[in-house]
Amino acid sequence: MIIDAAAITLIIAIVVIFLILAVFFTFVPVALWISALAAGVRVSIFTLIGMRLRRVIPSRIVNPLIKAHKAGIEVSINQLESHYLAGGNVDRVVNALIAAHRANIELSFERAAAIDLAGRDVLEAVQMSVNPKVIETPFIAGVAMNGIEVKAKARITVRANLDRLVGGAGEETIVARVGEGIVSTLGSSVSHSKVLENPDLISQTVLSKGLDSGTAFEILSIDIADVDIGKNIGAELQIEQAQADKNIAQAKAEERRAMAVASEQEMVAKVQEMKAKVVEAEAEVPMAMAEALRSGNFGIMDYMNYKNIQADTSMRESISKASDDKPDTTNK
Repeated sequence: MIIDAAAITLIIAIVVIFLILAVFFTFVPVALWISALAAGVRVSIFTLIGMRLRRVIPSRIVNPLIKAHKAGIEVSINQLESHYLAGGNVDRVVNALIAAHRANIELSFERAAAIDLAGRDVLEAVQMSVNPKVIETPFIAGVAMNGIEVKAKARITVRANLDRLVGGAGEETIVARVGEGIVSTLGSSVSHSKVLENPDLISQTVLSKGLDSGTAFEILSIDIADVDIGKNIGAELQIEQAQADKNIAQAKAEERRAMAVASEQEMVAKVQEMKAKVVEAEAEVPMAMAEALRSGNFGIMDYMNYKNIQADTSMRESISKASDDKPDTTNK
């Protein structure tokens, strides 16, 4: 029984030691510390433990530190840890510093960290400084002075400006400024044929305006890739103006016609009114004659002569109408 108790005690002690070592090696990155020592980077084991306590993943700091040390870049572990705690990408910043160092581009850790924290890809910016990027614009339309629409497509070669990456405008601003410059250049051209003869005038004029000021890029060149002729805007505007003038003239003519029709209707109404007055006056004639007969101012023979005159007048009118209706055969 005594031997069995000693064996159990030994087993328990071994298990406890194993658990303590497992917890120790889990909490303390001994393997990472050994790797740093092998690479010639002095990192205290207590520093690694402090990273664990500060909730910093030690490998995210030590591995970039080893990489920077091997590349000959002087950075401290405190700089890398502070950048990590600020939410930056430590590995990307170190890669950017190595790329800039290989390309003989002056880039400090503070500048690279600021660019990374600003939300820009600092490694891509360094690569763009070494290998410029080509931005192609869509077709940009402008109208020359002779009214012909000209469409131009440009290729902009830009290089990242590391000093202006923080707070500098992006590619959209470059494209917008170049588009504005192309439109103003096309609008100031006397004729579209001048643009077709020498498209380089567009790029030279636009490039001389310093469109990269305030941006994160430096414009190296602006090349006109394609030029096309669009619509005859001037002719279309003249046609639309003529059509508008025609519509205005038609409206005024219709107004005058309506006024003439109204005036004619007024005249017709006045004629009918006059005819009514004539009929009314004629209706008073028999009454006046009857009154004259009764008063003795008008005799029976006078009345007969009056009737004969009426009959003679009617006969003459009928003869006149018959002669007017008869066709003219004198020239046949």
